[in-house]
Amino acid sequence: MIYRSRAPLRIGLAGGGTDVSPYSDEFGGAILNATISHFAHAVIEPLQSGGIIINAMDRGEIEQYDKLAMLPISGMLDLHKGIINRILNDYGIAHKNFSLTTFVDAPAGSGLGTSSTLMVAIIGAFAEMLKLPLGEYDIAHYAYEIERKDLQLAGGRQDQYAATFGGVNFMEFYADDKVIVNPLRIRNEYLYELENNLVLYFTSTSRESATIIKEQQKNVLQKNEKSIDAMHQLKEQARRMKEALLRGNLNEIGEILDFGFQQKRNMAQNISNSLIEEIYEAAKKAGATGGKISGAGGGGFMTFYCPLNTRYKVMEALNSFGGQVKPYQFTKSGLTTWTIQ
Repeated sequence: MIYRSRAPLRIGLAGGGTDVSPYSDEFGGAILNATISHFAHAVIEPLQSGGIIINAMDRGEIEQYDKLAMLPISGMLDLHKGIINRILNDYGIAHKNFSLTTFVDAPAGSGLGTSSTLMVAIIGAFAEMLKLPLGEYDIAHYAYEIERKDLQLAGGRQDQYAATFGGVNFMEFYADDKVIVNPLRIRNEYLYELENNLVLYFTSTSRESATIIKEQQKNVLQKNEKSIDAMHQLKEQARRMKEALLRGNLNEIGEILDFGFQQKRNMAQNISNSLIEEIYEAAKKAGATGGKISGAGGGGFMTFYCPLNTRYKVMEALNSFGGQVKPYQFTKSGLTTWTIQ
């Protein structure tokens, strides 16, 4: 048997950063995101012998262990090993020899939630193999606990839930790890128009999101009013985005994105930089009405809202910076798992 899974990456549309503790614990966070047709893939294949083989094909990293046991967290393939350790401890793994192979359709540090989505995909493959009775909330929270608590990797909570549920969701975050996922029933013509007008651009740079997130957390703990007020405004941005999408007021999307771009700069240093600012201004000059930096900021992907037929001039302007416009479609489903002979 071979056990497969895939989970979609996501575009954050509004509220980014308000899902990170301690802000979400004290004030409550709100985010609106949508999953896209770029995925994290995981495959588990039981072996007759050979111990444990872990292979991240997109990163060119592979490790092999003689037997199934608690694996060392060493700085390479830690996401994979953290999940194996946790599942071995919580559920046991019947197959003592197996290979775990993964591939992610976007680079690490690109701002599309790659790490957390990979966590969900790997957990999904193990849940398929072991027939674990885990629902969407269970898998998302399990991924969050392993990544944020077991492995102590800084970050928020939206990515695990987006990858598991899929679709366009308005998410609320509270203390004690409470998360409420509200799927949005957006009319197809509104969603098609949003997909047509929203340009996804990879700057061909990546960043270490943990550094930015740790500063954001520090600003909340130290009661930095400028940073906290920016997060309040981004939470309001998520509510405005939800209303615009549900009502079909797509002419407001660019303005709402631009409002968030201005506010996000105030959350922490290094969220923006001279290259990002130059790209943003060039896109607006070419016809975009607003945009945002994906994820924590600092690099990776950017998205721009380009109404009417302005997307073509915006794409031409973006290509001059050496990055790449990435085609995509919105997806309605989240984590998917299956078994083949």
